Amino acid sequence: MDALELARWQFGITTVYHFLFVPITIGLGFLVAGLQTAWYRTGKDTYLRATKFYGKLFLINFAMGVVTGIVQEFQFGMNWSTYSRFVGDIFGAPLAIEGLLAFFLESTFLGAWIFGWDRLPKKMHLATIWLAATGTLLSAYFILAANSFMQHPTGYIYNQTTGRAELTSIVAVLTQKTAVTAFFHTISSAFLEAGALVAGVSAWLLVKNKAVDVARPTMKMGLITTLVASVLVFISGDMQARVMTMQQPMKMAAAEAQFNTTDHASFSIFTIGTPDGKAPKFQIRIPNVLSIMSTGSAEGTVEGINDLQAEYEKTYGPGSYTPIVPIAYWAFRFMIGFGALAGLFALYALWATRKNRIPSNKWFARFALAMPFLPLIGISVGWIFTEMARQPWIVFGLMRTSDAVSVAVSGTEVLISLVVLTLLYAALAVIEFGLITKAIKVGPPENVVVHDDASSENERVLTFSY
Repeated sequence: MDALELARWQFGITTVYHFLFVPITIGLGFLVAGLQTAWYRTGKDTYLRATKFYGKLFLINFAMGVVTGIVQEFQFGMNWSTYSRFVGDIFGAPLAIEGLLAFFLESTFLGAWIFGWDRLPKKMHLATIWLAATGTLLSAYFILAANSFMQHPTGYIYNQTTGRAELTSIVAVLTQKTAVTAFFHTISSAFLEAGALVAGVSAWLLVKNKAVDVARPTMKMGLITTLVASVLVFISGDMQARVMTMQQPMKMAAAEAQFNTTDHASFSIFTIGTPDGKAPKFQIRIPNVLSIMSTGSAEGTVEGINDLQAEYEKTYGPGSYTPIVPIAYWAFRFMIGFGALAGLFALYALWATRKNRIPSNKWFARFALAMPFLPLIGISVGWIFTEMARQPWIVFGLMRTSDAVSVAVSGTEVLISLVVLTLLYAALAVIEFGLITKAIKVGPPENVVVHDDASSENERVLTFSY
């Protein structure tokens, strides 16, 4: 049993699973804050009930995200200790900032929000959910900055004496183009998922004629959020594609299965390749689109896999520098396709529910239930593309993945932890699905009473509001 392959499988499974909760938490936190703001400004009971309802879904996902995220950092020391020693001085800095600043910010104020109903003044209590949501943004940025160093290392020097990469500028690590574009693309994707979740759940409640007064405005909010976010995802994705082409041209070439350097490069919607994945046999292509995505010009030159492989061999020495092309190719298309489907359904749902209509078509309810899963699938395969299309590098140009695994950990030990974590995460998935399903079936609370503030003479008992 190969420890390297098992360690990669373990990190891939736990990372993709963990990131299912991250975009929901980031986007839904701000939508819940927006609903509570609407209640604070208008005093309407509808917005308070919506805040409580979607706040419960938000808290379930936040808790599950924290539990599954803790494992990620332990894996660096257990399965990837060689990597940790080599680049820990740089990679650990943004992660430390995330833990000490961002996570404490979101967890502290989220606790104040949970227990602060009826105890804090309304304005102060409203501020706690906005600060908690802001903390999720900061967490995302610092983690993405750490990952961006793996995609495009900067702000470091290589110490030949210690054989380690050492940090020279944290500002360079935090502000490089890769981190900035990845942040905007990730956050817009998070709002796409949160909007789809709110829209899908609200549409289902509307069709089932449950809490219609809550479901109608929240569905509209979710659909508009999904539409706006889908546009932002497209814009930020276009920006990220150009940065990726400049910094990791092999990744873009693999995304298109572009084997030969080409001017006026077209984009293929569908491709059938040879069994070894090294050449296309049949393709449906759109002229010039790949050149526009990669360079911003229809006449731009896109480097091919074959030329890049030869170039990398001269630069880095003998070896294969080509990722698994079929995985990169289809992951790139699934990422785009599933995100686009969510935006298209949001557009249709806005039309179908115009003038307070309630669609009677059974397929509408089914698509409403499927809607939250569309961006999640797109986000997941997007991360698979981001990480697998970088191979064979764990840090581009500095360290190969095969050199990063722990030398003292055997394949059997990794296999045991892989099986245990996979079974544990499967159990957590059942729990998560059960809690979310139960909360949705119950629906928004019928009546919610919130006292004006904590100025009552009789001091209230601290209670958990969910």
